[in-house]
Amino acid sequence: MKSKFFIIFLLISVSVFSQARKIEFTEFDLDNGLHVILHEDHSTPIVAVAVMYHVGSKNEDPKRTGFAHFFEHLMFEGSKHIERGQFDKIMESSGSANNANTSQDRTYYYEIMPSNQLELGLWIESERMLHAKIDEVGVETQRKVVKEERSQSYDNRPYGSVIEETFKRAFKSHPYTWLPIGSAQYIDEATIEEFRDFYKLFYVPENATLTLAGDINVDEAKELVTKYFQDIPRGEKAIPRPTIVEPALAAEVRDTVYDNIQLPLVLQAYRIPALGTEDYYSLDMLTTLLSSGQSSRLQKALVDNTQKAVNVGAFPFPLEDPGLFLAYAISNVGVDANELEATMQLELDKVKNELITEKEFQKLQNQIENSFVSSNSTVAGIASSLCEYHVMYGNTELINSEIDKYMKVTKEDIKNVANKYLNADNRVVLHYLAKSTKK
Repeated sequence: MKSKFFIIFLLISVSVFSQARKIEFTEFDLDNGLHVILHEDHSTPIVAVAVMYHVGSKNEDPKRTGFAHFFEHLMFEGSKHIERGQFDKIMESSGSANNANTSQDRTYYYEIMPSNQLELGLWIESERMLHAKIDEVGVETQRKVVKEERSQSYDNRPYGSVIEETFKRAFKSHPYTWLPIGSAQYIDEATIEEFRDFYKLFYVPENATLTLAGDINVDEAKELVTKYFQDIPRGEKAIPRPTIVEPALAAEVRDTVYDNIQLPLVLQAYRIPALGTEDYYSLDMLTTLLSSGQSSRLQKALVDNTQKAVNVGAFPFPLEDPGLFLAYAISNVGVDANELEATMQLELDKVKNELITEKEFQKLQNQIENSFVSSNSTVAGIASSLCEYHVMYGNTELINSEIDKYMKVTKEDIKNVANKYLNADNRVVLHYLAKSTKK
């Protein structure tokens, strides 16, 4: 069995493209609204079966946060025709791997399988969509699992609450104010009927995108998809979408959080437009300039040269609605948080006041291009990208053309977005300090 999993691991890791090339795909809708995307490639004898539901934490009731993430776990409990706890065993016995993840905007399930197991993957996902087992045993089991995950990953981990503390200050009206992990209290308070209602509302074909990528025959795959999914009925209600527009921050939000840590952390979070917008691409490239690699600006200035920090980073939160641009640094021993923030601010001000050099810009373009190619170099990556581009952008063809949007970004664009968004009245600043320093 171990050798089988080793082979699968190797197959998952094998790149199907050594360089960028056009990714061909076919897409269509079933009568029940299920969107289907098929990508045929015979480079390796594996296939990715993926389903993305357009539901995340932003679709939740503010008094029932954590439902979308809870369902990510609950959907592995079993179904009408799959005994409890058998999902993973079925995968193991077929030499396959499976997993899932949840964001603020969507929930994603996938299997990486030998291509001769394609029909098994389709059956499993159709069971998940139509016949998921939502009963007291499964719900109570997953309540414990989710609470333990929150405890280990957020509540009892150094700096574990930093993203949660940031988002709840950066958003007051929009449901991005809470994270997918949600509230353990609300999960405890929810009834079995509330969980069933959530499933009936969001786990329906018109709210899902099914993608098959890899060693398939498109015509045969169409027949199998039709066989397993066409009879699944549409939902009985319209899918609700939040329409809340978060007001501008208008003033800096600054706070201190005391945590079980040794070294201070400084975080700056700036509100930015949604993914796919013109400015988003410039901001994404700016975060790469600041923190991608050992020669990035924050790394060189704060870690290597001044030795003010032991760890730095900058990244955008790519969200369907306007999100955040985050930059952070963890202090070196003996460095005060205010001193660290001042040094960090100098680097952010540089990109606002000066154009980046031509050498930096060329390196930046190369990094973006390499990242783009790498993300679509396996069937698993392709399946994920195809789902994301359809669900989040409404344009599957971006899998081939989004790189052009990055390549159109100029040095001037990067300087302009820094000046447009990286301003004090558009940010949240957090200082994480050791509890022992609290007076």
